[in-house]
Amino acid sequence: MKSPLLTLPGAVPAEGVDEGVAAHYGDLFREQRALADGAGFVDLSHRGVVTVTGDDRLAWLHLLLTQHVSELPVGEATEALVLSAHGHIEHALYLVDDGTTVWAHVEPGTAQALIAYLESMKFFYRVEVADRTGDFAVVHLPAGSIAEPPDGAVVRETAYGRDLFLPRADLESFAEKAGPAAGLLAYEALRVENHRPRLGFETDHRTIPHELGWIGTAVHLQKGCYRGQETVARVQNLGKPPRRLVFLHLDGSDVHLPPHGTEIRLADDGEDGRRIGVVTTSARHHELGPVALALVKRNVPVDARLIAGDTAAAQEVIVEP
Repeated sequence: MKSPLLTLPGAVPAEGVDEGVAAHYGDLFREQRALADGAGFVDLSHRGVVTVTGDDRLAWLHLLLTQHVSELPVGEATEALVLSAHGHIEHALYLVDDGTTVWAHVEPGTAQALIAYLESMKFFYRVEVADRTGDFAVVHLPAGSIAEPPDGAVVRETAYGRDLFLPRADLESFAEKAGPAAGLLAYEALRVENHRPRLGFETDHRTIPHELGWIGTAVHLQKGCYRGQETVARVQNLGKPPRRLVFLHLDGSDVHLPPHGTEIRLADDGEDGRRIGVVTTSARHHELGPVALALVKRNVPVDARLIAGDTAAAQEVIVEP
């Protein structure tokens, strides 16, 4: 779904899964600094919007999601996962309940598969699931923003800022008042800085929550049964995940960033050494320079010098070995 804000001055369209919104508006670092200072907004209108209504919505979602939501207070933001039977991450939901409806935004292109799963699990529960992507757009206001959400907008407030669920018809009028606009590259750079994983970037078909530090933020360890809970409990109580998320400081002399999927090796082994991980997201940060998130094997020494492709990299621990 193509955003009308791509007509704003300087807008350069994003590519791949983020197609439909602006990657930037002509000045990546200015846009990052504005967000870091609590100014402007980010157009996330390409993300899917799913709602759940009905008297049983919270109790029902509690049975399906990794998060404790049966008593979720009105207006309190949370995030949750849907796991496979083997504990692998299938969906990530960013939730808030407004008193009558649970609102969730999800990764672009994933809403229909999520809804199909939810519909298959309705049984006798009094719930209705709907895809509201065509009617509502997600907009992000950074932490510290003094911008006022429009009357009636559903707001999901977190430590990183506020996600607004706006009627799509109001997106352009909101942008006129909330500027300056910041593109997705600026938003992603701050996400990397804050070590926040993203479905489809930091995950693959075998990722479990422990590898990404999603235990605690998206997975509640003292709640009832849900699909994949056995794997979560077993790894939490008896073992360690096979991989761990790390933050990388990349060699700033390289012109190009290592893209998603770039293989990581020990620097001492050179470019022909054994693969020990992959870059998941790379970004140019306005203060830190080129940085990345990556998944590496759990037993990689935390002080090991790494290379991502042919780019030297130093790691910071996110998930403990």
